[in-house]
Amino acid sequence: MTPDWMRDASLFELFTLEAEAQTQVLSAGLLALERNPTQADQLEACMRAAHSLKGAARIVGVDAGVSVSHVMEDCLVSAQEGRLSLKPEHIDALLMGTDLLMRIATPGASDVGPSDVNGYVALMNDLLTPLVTATPLGEPLSADEMLLANAQLLLGAVSPAPARPPEYYAPLPVEPLPAFLMSELEPESAPLPDTEADPEPAVKNNLARGEQRPVQGSERVLRVTAERLNSLLDLSSKSLVETQRLKPYLSAMQRVKRSQSGASRALDSLEALLDANVDPDAQKALEEARRLLSEAQHLLIQQTADLDEFGWQAGQRAQLLYDTALACRMRPFADVLVGQARMVRDLGRSLGKQVRLEIDGEKTQVDRDVLEKLEAPLTHLLRNAVDHGIEFPEQRLALGKSAEGLIQLKASHQAGLLVVELIDDGGGVDLDKLRTSIVARKLSPAETAAQLSEEELLSFLFLPGFSMRDKVTEVSGRGVGLDAVLHMVRQLRGGVELEQRAGEGSHFHIEVPLTLSVVRSLVVEVGGEAYAFPLAHIERMRDVQADEIVQLEGRQHFWHEERHVGLVAASQLLNRPQSQSAEEVLKVVVIRERDAVYGVAVERFIGERTLVVLPLDPRLGKVQDISAGALLDDGSAVLIIDVEDMLRSVEKLLNTGRVERIDRRNRQMDATPRKRVLVVDDSLTVRELERKLLLSRGYEVGVAVDGMDGWNALRAEDFDLLITDIDMPRMDGIELVTLLRRDSRLQSLPVMVVSYKDREEDRRRGLDAGADYYLAKASFHDDALLDAVVELIGDAQG
Repeated sequence: MTPDWMRDASLFELFTLEAEAQTQVLSAGLLALERNPTQADQLEACMRAAHSLKGAARIVGVDAGVSVSHVMEDCLVSAQEGRLSLKPEHIDALLMGTDLLMRIATPGASDVGPSDVNGYVALMNDLLTPLVTATPLGEPLSADEMLLANAQLLLGAVSPAPARPPEYYAPLPVEPLPAFLMSELEPESAPLPDTEADPEPAVKNNLARGEQRPVQGSERVLRVTAERLNSLLDLSSKSLVETQRLKPYLSAMQRVKRSQSGASRALDSLEALLDANVDPDAQKALEEARRLLSEAQHLLIQQTADLDEFGWQAGQRAQLLYDTALACRMRPFADVLVGQARMVRDLGRSLGKQVRLEIDGEKTQVDRDVLEKLEAPLTHLLRNAVDHGIEFPEQRLALGKSAEGLIQLKASHQAGLLVVELIDDGGGVDLDKLRTSIVARKLSPAETAAQLSEEELLSFLFLPGFSMRDKVTEVSGRGVGLDAVLHMVRQLRGGVELEQRAGEGSHFHIEVPLTLSVVRSLVVEVGGEAYAFPLAHIERMRDVQADEIVQLEGRQHFWHEERHVGLVAASQLLNRPQSQSAEEVLKVVVIRERDAVYGVAVERFIGERTLVVLPLDPRLGKVQDISAGALLDDGSAVLIIDVEDMLRSVEKLLNTGRVERIDRRNRQMDATPRKRVLVVDDSLTVRELERKLLLSRGYEVGVAVDGMDGWNALRAEDFDLLITDIDMPRMDGIELVTLLRRDSRLQSLPVMVVSYKDREEDRRRGLDAGADYYLAKASFHDDALLDAVVELIGDAQG
């Protein structure tokens, strides 16, 4: 909305703005009065809001608004004067009037007819006098009939006779001007004038002043379009980057200064070498060279100092400009809460529950775009909490709780992130019922489900389409839609965690960036180019030694926090050339998406940077694995990784079996290739013992956890020897050797069987299958294994 729009706006459009502000005051105040009907400050605030709306409606000629706000004001004044004790039915009716006023003030939202207004006025009049208690024939009405009768009045289904004399509805005296039409800007606490006045001069004066509205602290608020703010932020971010480009020039001047110092020393040395009888012309030329060099040094020192000062000042101002532009996009967290407390209250009452919403951190500043995207997931979580978190009053009382359920919504800044916590004191998640639902939906076998931890069980709630309900409700479902919540939060580069306490409630923990305009990232090098991983998706960065990489089911893994983590080259994912480095250490970024954890091997860690996000040209469409661009301090471009997209690319590579091997040991140029041995054993202890023995002797070693895993590894890679156990799941050692001997490529591969079975028939069975050597674990020792390996394939580099 621009000043030009304000000057050309109709009175009704201005009335709409006034209604939006005053109905928010009414909603918040009425919810507070429901808990404590005698709060004088809330009664005063609500009365003033209704009073202002009545005056505004009269000025713009909206009679329906005048009638509704007038009867609401009567109710609130009666409460102020102690003639009326506000009860839930009064609060219900006043909230209905608030909604009705907003409908009246919103053009095209819905038609509000005379019957709606008359019905509402009649309902309020009945609440201010004894409720309808009898039929026209004098027979008492039941409680349900009384409720129905009043509801019909509200909806205009009945044309009621006015409970007050006709003159009550006569034209009202002119009311004081509302706040938005006052000719002079006043503090919000200024008393309403009592004099009547012609509104037109005030309206014209106010519109002529342009777009100015009084706020606390006597500050003016100007409305600016989002496009202009975005443009300002973009320009300020680019100016911030441009100032960083001064640093290379300053560094170059420092190098020139050092070079000049070296030249000066060289002249000193030259002069010392020349004897006193040097030619006068040569001496004069030497002194002239020294003078010119001295002048150049002095000028360079001065210019370097000036450039350094200018660079510092420009950097400070550019940073201030950017911070100020960014602050213009920041809004209080309360902006996303408009109507949420009312929604919680109304939903609770419709379900027969007593629910209260407590909010902490309303003034926490967050980017406008983040707030807009948070509204939907927060609304869903709040509805879930009311519908399925909070118990019915009688259930709560039986459990020793208060009849009123409590939902807490907290917002705070932590380590550059917005942390939102939603906590209810309801019944929590029924883990036994959840486990049963998991098995019933065939998401896990019963035996596995029985062993799942609480954290693992709760993660199923975030799966698409998962629900613990037999029927779908219109309200919510604990689980239904949580996948959408997670997806929306992930789009904000954030995360969601759920904790629960049986019988005590649930706790949702949401972390998102404070702004989408900047992102804290780890910048790495891949194929000679810079890429950035947002820190929100990085579990850690680490070095992986070449001998830590193992082969499992044809895939490369390394051991990380007591689990095998799949390893993929970033160069393959991003279609960049592989690094030719022969270093034994891999630089690995460990990324996580819920339970999916993978290691992405990069060439170099450049460092942690705060990057200003520059959206890609929309004509490019969705670029695989890339979310946006940015500029580094030196002005060079960097692409920001879309980690969710990259995780899907990793899964696709693994499923298609096209993962490239990462093994820098094969790139050593000064060493002959080492022989490779595949160890297949389902015992981790035996597997690791054999692997370490072979590594100590210089062999390269791959491992597999069973026969099937070993068969996949043999088909994917080249080995010089197979060492296998016999008794293993999925495929035993005999089956593995039999398959190998039938394969034209592998049939000549030497095979050693190492087994606990030491009977002659077992030995014969293994050798008949095609094994070249049989070693019993009972007589197993280090030298026996290594001697057998040397006997079969020779030394590691022989």
